[in-house]
Amino acid sequence: MMESLQNSAQLTATVEVDLGAVSEIRQREKEAFREREGASLSYLPFIVRAAIEALQEYPKVNATVDFEEGVIRYAEAENIGIAVDTPRGLLVPVIHEAGAMSVGDIAKQIGEIGGRAREGKLGLADLAGGTFTVTNYGSVGTLFDTPIINMPQVAILGTGALVRRPIVVREEAGTETVAIRDMMYLSLSYDHRLVDGADAARFLGHVKARLESGDFTL
Repeated sequence: MMESLQNSAQLTATVEVDLGAVSEIRQREKEAFREREGASLSYLPFIVRAAIEALQEYPKVNATVDFEEGVIRYAEAENIGIAVDTPRGLLVPVIHEAGAMSVGDIAKQIGEIGGRAREGKLGLADLAGGTFTVTNYGSVGTLFDTPIINMPQVAILGTGALVRRPIVVREEAGTETVAIRDMMYLSLSYDHRLVDGADAARFLGHVKARLESGDFTL
């Protein structure tokens, strides 16, 4: 972590996302999904799926960099590291080839690698090859944070705690009302040597729009 902070130009951008549409899907599907697949349908797989689609749209954020060699490698796949809190500390197992996976597939993978991480059953291959990382610090109540990039990756997405609170909502007719919604902060730390602030903003905007659309299949 110290090496990452000392050797990269790290900034963090944050957006606020209305997860009401995702909440509706979870409320409707989570029990049947658990019975059918034996896995939990949390908010995280939806966020990971939205991030994957944003990485496909903005491949620079999915790159890895070796500045000593002067080489930027644009990944051919989305290999997503998932930070897992274990009794031995933080581990980041990787979901390889995640770009072809549905929300349901991702949920099962998160449950499987998370369980093996906490049981100390990960192999070296499980921890290698990541191109982008997602860390769910909100699982213990943190609203937002500035996650540290897992070099040689150039970005990491942090997910905050889900909070129900009132916000101003603009209706289709243009009128504004106050409604209670499921809100979450998403924070992207990025290496400014490769990823500009505008790149980070476009990436986060894509993730936000995707999640708020609620157009997901399991």
